[in-house]
Order: sequence, then C-alpha cells, then structure tokens
Amino acid sequence: MFITLSNTNPDPLYKQVKDQIIHAIVTGDLKKDELLPSIRTMANELKISVITIKRAYADLENEGYITTRPGLGSFVTPINKDNLRNEKISEIRINLKEILDEAAKYYIEVEDIIKILKELKEER
Repeated sequence: MFITLSNTNPDPLYKQVKDQIIHAIVTGDLKKDELLPSIRTMANELKISVITIKRAYADLENEGYITTRPGLGSFVTPINKDNLRNEKISEIRINLKEILDEAAKYYIEVEDIIKILKELKEER
C-alpha cells in the first residue's frame, strides 16, 4: 500500500488519503484506468473507517481523478497535467498572498521572502 497516515499530520485522514492518491496519479505511480483497491479493502489495510475512504474516493471522483463504475470499482481517469499545473499555481498564489499579508504585519519585505525561497530551493 502506497498510503501512509500520520496522527501528527493536522489534515483529516480522508484528506491524507486523497492527497496521497492524487500524488500517486500525478507522479505516474498510478496509471490511467488503473483499478484502485476497493473502499473496504483500503479501509482494512489502513485500519481506518470505511466512511473515511468513502469520503476520500467521493472527493477524488468529484475532482475528476477517479471514476467509479458500479460493480467494477474505482479507476484512475486520465489527467491533463497542464490544467493540474495551472490549478496548483493558483493555489500557490493564494498561499503566497497570505504569506505576504502576514509578513507585512511584521515589516518583512518581499526581498526577504524571495531570499528565503532561494535558500529553500538550494536546500532541495
């Protein structure tokens, strides 16, 4: 199983499951049309509630990452990586705006944040 849950992660369990499945899809670890484990199987393997997995799968389906076929299971849908990239850029833009707003409260300049980003890039 490629999913690891953490009690120290502030995200709810269903979101941890969803985010890790999305990551596996985006990185190609899960291929298009690949069958995901059943809700019950995944819940048993992760030792969490079926309701938690059901919520994660419902969100994945609503966001277009998987398709559920009654009686057959849930399958990975093809994704458009350009659209996904643009969505992530929008999300990062929102996060950066929040960071800039918070920094301004403490008189931290944009240049300081850029310096931090460059340092973090070098650490990667």
